[in-house]
Order: sequence, then C-alpha cells, then structure tokens
Amino acid sequence: MDVRRSEERYRGGDAEAGIESRHAFSFGPHYDPGNLRFGALLACNEERLAPGAGFGEHPHSHTEIVTWVVAGELTHRDSTGHATVVRPGDVQHLSSGGGVRHVERNDGAGPLVFVQMWLAPLRPGGEPSYRVVRGLPDATPCALPEAGALLHVRRLAAGERTAVPDAPHVYVHVVAGELVLSRRGGGGPPVVLGPGDAARITAEEGLEAAAGERAEFLVWEMEGAP
Repeated sequence: MDVRRSEERYRGGDAEAGIESRHAFSFGPHYDPGNLRFGALLACNEERLAPGAGFGEHPHSHTEIVTWVVAGELTHRDSTGHATVVRPGDVQHLSSGGGVRHVERNDGAGPLVFVQMWLAPLRPGGEPSYRVVRGLPDATPCALPEAGALLHVRRLAAGERTAVPDAPHVYVHVVAGELVLSRRGGGGPPVVLGPGDAARITAEEGLEAAAGERAEFLVWEMEGAP
C-alpha cells in the first residue's frame, strides 16, 4: 500500500482566473517520471473553480475522463453536441476516443469543487461518447469497460465499515472525512487517511475501510497494468 498525502499533490491552476488545481500524478509542467500513472489511472485532480471561472475549449484523445462533483454545478459542453449541468452525486464520463473538444465551467453562483480522473483505455481510438450517471448509489459501481475499471462511490457514517475490492490495482481517494484502512482480522497497523489523501493498493486482499468520522471516498478497482 502506497499512501500519498494531500500536501504532496502538485499545485496548479490560475489564482487570478479563479482556478485551483491539485494533481496526484505528473500533470502539465509537474513532471515526475516516477509518478506517471497507477494501473489505468493517469490523473486524479482536485479542482476548485470560483463562480464564472472555467477551462476554455481544449482537446482530448485516447483518454477516459471521469468527473465526480463534490459541491456546486459543473457546466459541460463538447464538440459532439452535448451540453450538460453536472451536480453533486453525479458521475460524468467523457470517452474522448480518437479526439474530442470540450469546455468545463462554473456558471453557478457559488464555488464549484470536483474530482476529475483520467484513465488510459484498453484500446485507443474510436468514436467519442458521453454519459452522466445521476445520483450514483453506493451499492452500484460505475463500470468503465473501456479502461477495464470500476468506480465505487462510498459514503460511510462514523464507525461504519465496507470491504475494499480485491483487485490487481485499487486506488482509494478520500473526498471528505476520515477513513481508516486495515486488514480484516488484523495484520499490520491501520492507515488513517484524511481529505485529499489517497492509497495506491497493489495485489492486496482482505482489506476493509472504516469511517473514523463521516467519510466520502472514491475507489477505483482496476485490472492489471497494460
């Protein structure tokens, strides 16, 4: 288990434009050859946009882009004609295929906070596609067969527990609250994660997550690295 703390994230964005970004992996000018990806996951960005701020039209290709809105409203437009407002509890998935352009903005009255994750597809190319899963429930993962991955969203009250998937690669990102990772039946000290912290778990079995206080977190269950 490789634990990465929130304060270790690369700082990005544009303060004058009202954009604050924190990157878990090498991203843009923040290049670290030892931190390029984990399994299929290429990026896990925490984004904060002030009202009126946003990312102008820009291209993507050969990338699966998944967005979880934490607070506020995200306005999305893309070159395939989709125009959508994504709200807390919604999962947005843009499969860029061979190429697509899109815009992401905060057109709401309050601040916008979201987590955006990029995954490498199993096969590059193809036609772009877009979907929004409204109000994804805890018990239903969001499947990304294009990347050989499943996204689980978990919200636990203080003291509640849930199993961590057994998979070649598991990535846990804490959105809010306190999370404790441990092995069922003991064996090794527990790991405490706070907001913005993440755990990269390789070929582990029998792990569980417990909320030290009410917690919201995202779990990627991924096949072996290509």
